[in-house]
Amino acid sequence: MSAAPWQYGLLGLPLAFVALPLYVSLPAHYAREYGLPLAQLGALLLGARCIDAVADPWIGRQADRWLRPGRWVAVMGGAAALMALCFAGLFFPVPQGGTALLAWAGALLVLGYLAYSVLAVTHQAWGARLGGAAVQQTRLVAWREGLGLIGVLAASVLMSQAGWGWTTALLLIGLLLSLLALRRVALPGPEQAPAPKPFGLAWRYPAFRRLLGVYALNGIAAAIPATLLLFFVRDRLQAPEWEAAYLLVYFAAAALALPLWLRAVARLGQARSWALGMALAIAGFIGVLGLEAGDRGLFLLVCAVTGAAAGADLAIPGAMLTRVVQRSGLAGHAEGSFFGWWTATTKLNLALAAGLALPLLQGLGYREGARDAASLQALTLCYALLPCLLKALALGLLWRCFGRDKDSL
Repeated sequence: MSAAPWQYGLLGLPLAFVALPLYVSLPAHYAREYGLPLAQLGALLLGARCIDAVADPWIGRQADRWLRPGRWVAVMGGAAALMALCFAGLFFPVPQGGTALLAWAGALLVLGYLAYSVLAVTHQAWGARLGGAAVQQTRLVAWREGLGLIGVLAASVLMSQAGWGWTTALLLIGLLLSLLALRRVALPGPEQAPAPKPFGLAWRYPAFRRLLGVYALNGIAAAIPATLLLFFVRDRLQAPEWEAAYLLVYFAAAALALPLWLRAVARLGQARSWALGMALAIAGFIGVLGLEAGDRGLFLLVCAVTGAAAGADLAIPGAMLTRVVQRSGLAGHAEGSFFGWWTATTKLNLALAAGLALPLLQGLGYREGARDAASLQALTLCYALLPCLLKALALGLLWRCFGRDKDSL
């Protein structure tokens, strides 16, 4: 690689920057400004995300053909322009209400999500194609994900302080600077487009299937607390005014821990370092089980510990997938075919977390805003104990498949 890791990773910032408003702010914005029902907005977002997730493996397969000199600029530049236009159109819509606005938003969400996926999957496959040993690959992923955390924090501030005009303008600037930085990163690979790979190529390799299983279990475990965080803060801790502080501590701890996880990978290897991160997360969530209303400071400590553990989840699994591609003998030709399924699993994790945690919470007797002992116990068990159990399963599977020695992949 002829450029600094940050030049490769910079695109992670605007990608994270655009994701947060679409996931968090858009439903509330449309409900408040245009009077659209939340049920319709929820169905619209779910449908768009399902189309997006189904498309990821196909996008990954095509990324193997896009990743060559002279081709990637047109593809990624076009996807960036389309994503920015869709973002602007969603927050400055032409229709002002009713069915027309729903149709407008649905079309732009589908197009915007697909453009986002083209950028994200191609970017991940590019990083894998840069090759290198375990530490170098983990460093590349850490830069990409660390800059993504900065994007999340920047978006959260701008959404509330600067307005949608400035937010859109800064997104455009971020995308432009990121693509200019990416031009300085050498792109290994054939000049000519390779022959199309079989759609299910990645699934032929047992190491991929095992790693994806660990990643899915761990991802669901991580997504459940994210789904239930606001309920826990408002009802168990009774501290809604601390929500922003908890999020800030969590994301800041994840970013600050990335250099430490790089050192751990150099010393222990990828699988053992990831296992250590899982164990740290379990320890953090076990600490939640004893919290009561008013334990605001103690929960800050929990956010710091689990945020630091999340740094391992961000930096290591994607780098391990690169090692799987290298060991398969397909490096330089089929990274996208692997990362397309990987990103689809990431999105599926979020859906499964909500689909598992929310019905279970309701079945155990929890009601939003309730303060009775049974409801609060159900909330605590779903927020903390369920992720611990899933993390423990993921940890056991990881250790069995990859943790026996430092270079077991």
